[in-house]
Amino acid sequence: MARSLAASVLAALTTAAASPVETPSEYEVKAAFLVNFARFVEWPESSFARNQGVLTIGILGTDPFGPAARDLLEGKILGSRTLTVLRFADLEEVQPVQILFVNGLDAAHVPQLLERLHGSAVLTVGDKEGFARAGFVINFVLEQNRVRFEVNPEAAKRVGLKISSKLLSVAKVVVPDAGRR
Repeated sequence: MARSLAASVLAALTTAAASPVETPSEYEVKAAFLVNFARFVEWPESSFARNQGVLTIGILGTDPFGPAARDLLEGKILGSRTLTVLRFADLEEVQPVQILFVNGLDAAHVPQLLERLHGSAVLTVGDKEGFARAGFVINFVLEQNRVRFEVNPEAAKRVGLKISSKLLSVAKVVVPDAGRR
């Protein structure tokens, strides 16, 4: 199970790397994880009401992925859906998407973002300490220079997402802060 996700990420990175000797950057690894999260999360059909054939990844804040967004995310086919990427410069621009990667948001603005997305089945993904406990579904963490991730199953349930047990088996499972339950 755990090897399946790790193997998928490794395969995506190997395909995208210019040379097999190059080590992927932190954000290339995170981009590959975003694609693989989409394989292990189930959204309600209503979240695809506007466009059945597309799974949209939004990036809020500065885009840290660079060419990795284009190479690993944009246009990739997952099942019957094509990945597309939208970029949001600030909180006021954010619209519901299937996956929202948040970069550079101050922790004090997390409740405002979650309120803005209220009622939408959005897989929120961050990479700032404490975001999973604050109500994000997934949060990246670096452990011994390796990209790992935390999952908040209660946050997923709250927004109507079903997280595969395979994904949970390779994640650090966290519970939300008392104020977010």
